Amino acid sequence: MKVAIVQFKASTNKETNLKKILNYILKAAQNKATLVAFPEFMMFYTASSQTPKKLASLAETINGNFVTTIANTAKENQIQVIGSFYEKSTKKDRVYDTSFIIDKSGKVISTYRKIHLYDALGFRESDKMTSGSKIAKPVTTSIGKVGMMICYDLRFPEMSRSLAAAGSEVLVVPSAWVKGYMKEEHWLTINKTRAIENGCYVIAPDQVGNIYCGRSIVVDPYGKILLDMKKKQGIGYVNIELKKIKQVRKVLPLLKHRRTDVYPTLKA
Repeated sequence: MKVAIVQFKASTNKETNLKKILNYILKAAQNKATLVAFPEFMMFYTASSQTPKKLASLAETINGNFVTTIANTAKENQIQVIGSFYEKSTKKDRVYDTSFIIDKSGKVISTYRKIHLYDALGFRESDKMTSGSKIAKPVTTSIGKVGMMICYDLRFPEMSRSLAAAGSEVLVVPSAWVKGYMKEEHWLTINKTRAIENGCYVIAPDQVGNIYCGRSIVVDPYGKILLDMKKKQGIGYVNIELKKIKQVRKVLPLLKHRRTDVYPTLKA
């Protein structure tokens, strides 16, 4: 199945970004992709100077204009969409960093609120965001069973393993990977590792420009990078082959070989 991966530089203007997103969806559908995946923070770029209160005022619900407009465009073009948005929360001046999956009929079939906030390397996402409390179950799409993660979640192997053990064949990871010392090397290595250790595809659309490094990639279940978008804005395309997942998991049955009966015996 053909997947479209979008890499772009989000502006601080929500409406400007939404127009770009709708055009990318249309283009992906015209190029016969069955699913199009977008990066984290596609709704708008949040500068460090933006206050938590201002960010919270711009956030929306899943039924708000931003996601609804995308869902309508997905339905019009008969294409599945994976993206993200700033979701309103009940916590004062805090938002969720939420990803969603929309099917080709325009229905939101899954949402996931980022559970690992990026409070590291000089950043504190928790100053403006609140974390989710659960991992979303894998859902069936045209490219197989998809498990959702967001950016910093990649650094926690327990999460990808939990998703793979629950049936995920493809991990989709909308990201806004911040530039910095060794950061691109970490990005490439971690995405490849998550694919190899779980025998699955990893699709990781990333922001480019502003403070982000780009390098949106797709990795196959054996760790081969099928797409690396470098620093270019636009759409990349990759074919996902479910039979490859079965083949790799047969010859390298890591999920079956786990000793879950023994692991709990180690005490801290």
